[in-house]
Amino acid sequence: MNDPGPVARWRALPAGDRVRLLALALLLPLVDLSLRGLGLARTQRLLRLDREPVDTGVAPEAAAAAQRLAQLAAIAGRRGLYANTCLRQALTVQWWLRRRGLPAQLRIGARRNGDTLDAHAWVELSGIPLAQGADLPPVFR
Repeated sequence: MNDPGPVARWRALPAGDRVRLLALALLLPLVDLSLRGLGLARTQRLLRLDREPVDTGVAPEAAAAAQRLAQLAAIAGRRGLYANTCLRQALTVQWWLRRRGLPAQLRIGARRNGDTLDAHAWVELSGIPLAQGADLPPVFR
């Protein structure tokens, strides 16, 4: 089966997803610049992500929208202005969700893999990892 190509995939997206994807593609480089210039802790303070949210539960439709946002952030991170890491994507998603009053939590996991260190960042909403599926090894949960 032939790949329809990026333009056809773009046109196939619902209008709301296209708007969110464009916004994420613009936000990711800003988060990247902040991380490079200020570091993680100061970037979190700048984005007001340094406070613990109160988890009063999340409606199913809000959880589904959060999953879709995280998926779009992964797409924007891979195909945006330039490639972005999982940390930049996770911070952007966390900021977006917190602005909407959702208790999004940044999670960072690391493990030694021989002589290297594998690390991964993701967002959880009420304990559920967003847009990770089978890609999130159990050691990172």
